[in-house]
Amino acid sequence: MGMKMGKRAIELSALEVSRLAKPGLHFVGVVAGLALQVTATGARSWIMRIRIAGKRRDMGLGGYPDVTLAGAREKARQIRDMADQGIDPILERRLKKSALAAELAKSITFSQAAEQFIKDKSPEWKNAKHAAQWSATLEQYAYPVIGKMHVMDIELPHILNILRPIWTTKTETASRLRGRIDNVLDWATVQGYRTGPSPARWKGHLDKLLAAPAKTAKVEHHAAMPYQQINGFLAALGGMEGIAARAVEFAILTAARSGEVRGATWAEIDLQAGVWTIPEERMKAGKEHRIPLSDRALSLLIALPRLADTETVFFSPRGGVLSDMSLTAVMRRMEIDATVHGFRSSFRDWAGETTAYPREVIEHALAHQLKDKAEAAYARGTLFDKRRRLMDDWAKFCGTVQATAGKVLVMRKGGQHG
Repeated sequence: MGMKMGKRAIELSALEVSRLAKPGLHFVGVVAGLALQVTATGARSWIMRIRIAGKRRDMGLGGYPDVTLAGAREKARQIRDMADQGIDPILERRLKKSALAAELAKSITFSQAAEQFIKDKSPEWKNAKHAAQWSATLEQYAYPVIGKMHVMDIELPHILNILRPIWTTKTETASRLRGRIDNVLDWATVQGYRTGPSPARWKGHLDKLLAAPAKTAKVEHHAAMPYQQINGFLAALGGMEGIAARAVEFAILTAARSGEVRGATWAEIDLQAGVWTIPEERMKAGKEHRIPLSDRALSLLIALPRLADTETVFFSPRGGVLSDMSLTAVMRRMEIDATVHGFRSSFRDWAGETTAYPREVIEHALAHQLKDKAEAAYARGTLFDKRRRLMDDWAKFCGTVQATAGKVLVMRKGGQHG
């Protein structure tokens, strides 16, 4: 390669080097090209000046006095020896750094890889909710099995340990989970963190071991309570203590999804106007949804305790967002075989069977996308006022005494919150 060293200099002692303070490059002798660089701010570091293929290059050898004069001369000798053998020391150091980085990279765990993948890909996804769903699914099912494993060590048995327990009981979730694990492992392969095909791939691999999702999946209907029983349920619910019970009550009165209720913040709620505005990133359809709040829903909100350091309306005991399980637990404690999501169906059945509100008004109250263009155009008009009347009627119905199967249930009056 042909390398020449820098000019020789008078040999300086450790004491003389310690006194170098003038900004510039001070050659210290013994090893040609070795100099102490002093900056205008007084910072000092070692530089080895060499010529590589006719080009002058400066190579940093560390700060002074962290690297002593003796230490700098030792490093400089090694660089000169490499140069004498025709090796480019700068390129060599770069390759070593690169190899070290590659080795470190190979030790990335599955959870680290997943987090990086989600960070890299989430700008492409339509809303923040999608990234949150990815994280939640992987945290719940994959991390307990492979979260702390290095991605290069993950093999078929690990994937089967994750998927088999839920493949027939939660087929849709399991299928989505398989795809997400597969994506993360493919990303890790492209990044050089692992080699070979993903053990979570479906075609020609897992399809030989697991039943096809389409044949396994039972349509997951959310168990709904007949709307005739809603008022009795709400009366009993009113006697239950706790924020989770209030969240279930609020979900019924607003016909909102469990996640929308649990994530509600005070900033989204206008108590004066009686409107709850859910931002697009929290909505399934990815569009902002405004819900008119009945007097009963407003009374419920006003009566809620508030925490000084949280914006969350229905906060958990530790001040964060309630888990979905905490709402399910309310239903279980009341020995009700229905889901919180099922109350949306109860509302839809009540509105469709007992009221004269147009279908598009009811569908909009449920934040469903309207496919028909004429309906969508109509929806932009007077729909919100109609929806407010619909939600007021629903709240009245929820607080009305009903005779059910020959038994009269005593209800509290509509509009009040106890």
